[in-house]
Amino acid sequence: MAAFHLLLLLSSLLASTTVADECHDDDHAALVAIDTALGSPYHFASWTPDSACCDWYDVDCDAESGRVIGLRVYQDANMSGAIPDAIANLTYLQTLTLHHLPAIAGAIPDALAALSNLSQLTISYTGVSGPIPTFLGALTELTLLDLSYNSLTGTIPASLADLPSLSGLNLKRNRLSGPIPPLLLSKSPDQAYLWLSGNNLSGAIPAEFAAVDFAHVDLSRNALTGDATCLFGAGNTSSSLQHLDVSRNALRFDLSGVEFPENLTYIDLSHNGIRGAIPAQVATLDNLQQFNVSFNRLCGEVPAGGNMARFDRYSYLHNKCLCGAPLTACRQRPVNHLH
Repeated sequence: MAAFHLLLLLSSLLASTTVADECHDDDHAALVAIDTALGSPYHFASWTPDSACCDWYDVDCDAESGRVIGLRVYQDANMSGAIPDAIANLTYLQTLTLHHLPAIAGAIPDALAALSNLSQLTISYTGVSGPIPTFLGALTELTLLDLSYNSLTGTIPASLADLPSLSGLNLKRNRLSGPIPPLLLSKSPDQAYLWLSGNNLSGAIPAEFAAVDFAHVDLSRNALTGDATCLFGAGNTSSSLQHLDVSRNALRFDLSGVEFPENLTYIDLSHNGIRGAIPAQVATLDNLQQFNVSFNRLCGEVPAGGNMARFDRYSYLHNKCLCGAPLTACRQRPVNHLH
């Protein structure tokens, strides 16, 4: 009887190992086509016919079905060509990462529209150019879209705002222009993360952003105009916002009445046209480690006490008439004596 149970256990272990090690014919064919399209680079040297594709470098398989659910290709300056259409034949793919492949060029292929199970798409630090495809707005499982450090041009497609699960969007360091779609990340089910820095985006920061529970926002180094107070959670000091960078734009608004979220650790408002005074509440933000309002049009006395000793004069330089430590002392107003 013991021998029978041992046989069952061995059979079970063998079956589970076999499933995990199997490579579906369709996935194998797709990976071979990807390898061929890229000229069989040395990076894919482990992709050999005598081993299952689930054992190949850069390939992740589901433990139960054995289907390929992840393709992660990193750090290869020699891999060249366009993104292969054959990737679309990995129909169970959930994660696609093409990172730091500077010789990969051309447009993002329309074929990727077939990857309906994709939850994370990263194409970053490549030579990819052309527009951001509108079909990405139909990949409804996407939670993260990272197209940073490429040469993408055109506008941010409004279709990205349709994604019901998207909570992280990174488009920094491209050549994008035009306005920010007003409902971007408005459906985010979790805290939202947005990186749009280093483009040529213009127009106003959408007022609709006030309703988004942002944890991290970087809109720096663009040509944005108008008001940025919607990013502070519309007076909701319990907002999740921790990191805010809108530096090096053309923003014009009054900072005096702004209430900052209490979780903030990083604020950079430098190199804009912001007026008014620095709210005294800044001194009470215990977690704040970085604060920069230099190169604006602020006036009045720098708040004292609390955490303000953390910030040196470089946080306040080149404003209209800021004074007080660590800048020059504020002039005493003359007292009018009535006779």
